[in-house]
Amino acid sequence: MRDSAVLHIKGRVLVGPDTGEFADDIAGDIRDELWVVDGRITFERPAGARDVRLIEGWVLPGLVDAHCHVGLDAHGAVDESTSEKQALTDRDAGALLLRDAGSPADTRWIDEREDLPRIIRAGRHIARTKRYIRNYAHEIEPEDLVAYVAAEARRGDGWVKLVGDWIDRETGDLGACWPRGAVEAAIAEAHRLGARVTAHCFAEESLAPLVEAGIDCIEHATGLTEETIPLFAERGVAIVPTLVNIATFPRLALGGEAKFPRWADHMRRLHARRYETVRAAYDAGIPIYTGTDAGGGLAHGLVGQEVAELVKAGIPARDALSAATWGARAWLGRPGLTEGASADLVVYDTDPREDVRVLTTPRRVVLRGRVVG
Repeated sequence: MRDSAVLHIKGRVLVGPDTGEFADDIAGDIRDELWVVDGRITFERPAGARDVRLIEGWVLPGLVDAHCHVGLDAHGAVDESTSEKQALTDRDAGALLLRDAGSPADTRWIDEREDLPRIIRAGRHIARTKRYIRNYAHEIEPEDLVAYVAAEARRGDGWVKLVGDWIDRETGDLGACWPRGAVEAAIAEAHRLGARVTAHCFAEESLAPLVEAGIDCIEHATGLTEETIPLFAERGVAIVPTLVNIATFPRLALGGEAKFPRWADHMRRLHARRYETVRAAYDAGIPIYTGTDAGGGLAHGLVGQEVAELVKAGIPARDALSAATWGARAWLGRPGLTEGASADLVVYDTDPREDVRVLTTPRRVVLRGRVVG
């Protein structure tokens, strides 16, 4: 199944973040070349290699989309053919490691495909009854939360996904979904089983109780304020802002304002301050990672655009790149460009540190040691 040729990747190999103009080329962080032998990275020239394919350019570890949904569209679970197209779209965009932040579809078959990205699954969303998108989640009440979290912790790949807030039809606005005690018990059970917990959160009021209950990550996090940002920083709770998805808030607000004007106004305000929110989180030292929320109503393959959005929010290019590469892989417990690691890498024509927009046009994509794009 693998290319028979040894790959010789030559140019500037960005092994770590503190490279080039950002440091003094600290040893080990930038290399001039690497080789791929039997699908794995080596920095030692292979002896006796005869069939060598040369690829030149600027090299990064395979990009990370830390919030997407393979196997899901706007209506619920999709068939395997559609899931395959979603995964291929991500792969061709250079996203070779995906954290699937909730899907009702069984996508384990993707793990057997050497030409498709690696997926870290969070199982299926867990939501309150009638408080999320139809056909997406387990819809349950608080007394069942611990049992469902335990089941999804066993089903997933070390993550569980809660829906932390959603529109409350009685108030006509976003509202928290879970009582504090239920969340505390559920997160404790997930941790006992070795899983981390993340939650979908748009609103302000849902954040502090989840963080104080021990949650590991918050998706979107548009409701961060000067009161909650220090709490996130103190507890080391990561956020995945999904700015390419937050860009859709005005359209969503327009579609729902006739029925829920309070909610629509709230969504517009969250959208208006989105860059300020992300920059404040960055300045406070909150870990930030890239995610697109692809697979619901949003197309796959947008991770490069998400990195550009982080830069637009005021995050330095080096750190925005790390949010999609070195830092994200370390956070998810997956290797980057290290000796003996699987050769999952992307090659670009120009230096992505100079202009992150180059991430949207990879020259070559190498997955498991094979040139796939």
